[in-house]
Amino acid sequence: MGIVVGYLATPEGRAALDAAVDEARLRSTPVVVVASVRLDEGPERRTETEEALAGVQRELTGLGVAHEVRLLTGGDVADDLITTAEEVGAQLVVLGLRRRSPVGKLILGANAQRVLFDAPCPVLTVKPAAR
Repeated sequence: MGIVVGYLATPEGRAALDAAVDEARLRSTPVVVVASVRLDEGPERRTETEEALAGVQRELTGLGVAHEVRLLTGGDVADDLITTAEEVGAQLVVLGLRRRSPVGKLILGANAQRVLFDAPCPVLTVKPAAR
């Protein structure tokens, strides 16, 4: 059991991580942080993601939040989140959503939509605070 959160080093990823930590504390359960790097993104992207995840791991340790960090390579972001949620018996999946143009608001991002429809548990979507 746990809270699965999709993480990117973006304001949306930060909002998702913060919400996941809040939910984990409320439910007394660990957080499973999932970051995905596609093979076509190159070694620089993987290195950046590893560094960001190391910072997240230090932060969660410092906060005393039970956690696991997973860096998954080569797969599909939505599949990675859904599979992880199934593997850990997740209580909740948390996703950060970015603001979209008026036209983009009509259509949710493909990855977010797949997670919403196919996750084995409830999905919480969050967005960063307005600037």
